[in-house]
Amino acid sequence: MTRTKSKADPLLCAVAAAQGGANQPDALFAALDEAVKSAIGHKLFTILTYDSGSGEAARVYSNLPGPYPAGGRKRLAPGPWTEAVLDRGEAYIGYNRDDLRTVFSDHELIASLGCESVLNMPVRWRGRTLGSLNLLHQAGWYGEDDVAACLPFAQLTLPALLAPADL
Repeated sequence: MTRTKSKADPLLCAVAAAQGGANQPDALFAALDEAVKSAIGHKLFTILTYDSGSGEAARVYSNLPGPYPAGGRKRLAPGPWTEAVLDRGEAYIGYNRDDLRTVFSDHELIASLGCESVLNMPVRWRGRTLGSLNLLHQAGWYGEDDVAACLPFAQLTLPALLAPADL
């Protein structure tokens, strides 16, 4: 009997290998940035962590640190977006500028970067959203098939969001 072997995804392998590097979480975040850009595409890519106690999000990575520096924080208002992404752990796709306007207070800055669509992919552990990968691109860029493609990358982010900084 001949067995058909499946090939490993080189982008997922690159991200997994980056987890073993000493320069964490920078090595992992940079590998995620490159892999997600190649697999799905983005103009702006950020990684946020969420603190359910304070209701705040903190940006821990950005590929555009000028307009969106790491370390930025914002309070999240309750609403349909937070209920879907944070509470239920569902990905959010905004297809156009109007979608972004209804969800993000900084929609004008986003548009000024040439971004009119978004995929917010939650990073989950034990039924809780600990953070998200946020991919932004031109209008109509993201679709439902991108959610499945992004899920493994999001979950490979988990160690960096769980690990104490001194590990």
